Amino acid sequence: MPSASTALERITIEPTTAATACVIWLHGLGDSGAGFAPVVPLLGLPQNHSIRFVFPHAPEQAVTINGGYIMRSWYDIKSMDLHDRADINGVLASEIAVKALINEQIEAGIAAENIILAGFSQGGVMSLFSGLRFEHKLAGIMALSCYLPAGESLPDDLHSANAQTELLQHHGEQDEVVPLFAGKMAFDALTKAGYTSTWKTYPMPHSVIPEQLTEIGAWISSKLMR
Repeated sequence: MPSASTALERITIEPTTAATACVIWLHGLGDSGAGFAPVVPLLGLPQNHSIRFVFPHAPEQAVTINGGYIMRSWYDIKSMDLHDRADINGVLASEIAVKALINEQIEAGIAAENIILAGFSQGGVMSLFSGLRFEHKLAGIMALSCYLPAGESLPDDLHSANAQTELLQHHGEQDEVVPLFAGKMAFDALTKAGYTSTWKTYPMPHSVIPEQLTEIGAWISSKLMR
């Protein structure tokens, strides 16, 4: 189990039957697990699914681009420059906590290949970074409206365990927070490196929409309800 220093508070939504799979969904800057917990009924999953959903809360910390205001954040955002946006030390610290969440599910009896790591915005950055470096194969990695911590460069120390893991990347065409080109840059870098990713854009700002959630639900089902 994770130590007190790395354990994240979270909202957990259990299925009506014993859980055999899990989706860990990381929120964006300034949000909390409560921001995405309400999407579960909107995914269109069968009523008898056996998927546990975990929505952790990021720690509170000062965020440079917001004038040092303290809010929930997976890492400090130092500037709007995509190549220097994410504080890598903060990313690495949050990766430890995210890995602890995954390992907690494994210790509870859910195999890594039945776990999806998902995230939106900052949470999507963390799902890509942590998922691609994780030492056990995951069922899938979902990265919504996000980017790579180093712009067009993949993280260091990628693990072969998830070299064949399927990714899902969505982005809003009117995203005013994370520009569309930032998400596309991440997709191009991943596919150039041999990863299999599904990329789709939607006519939306920095958000999620019902049509998208239905398609996400179908993707989750295809990975966890085999």
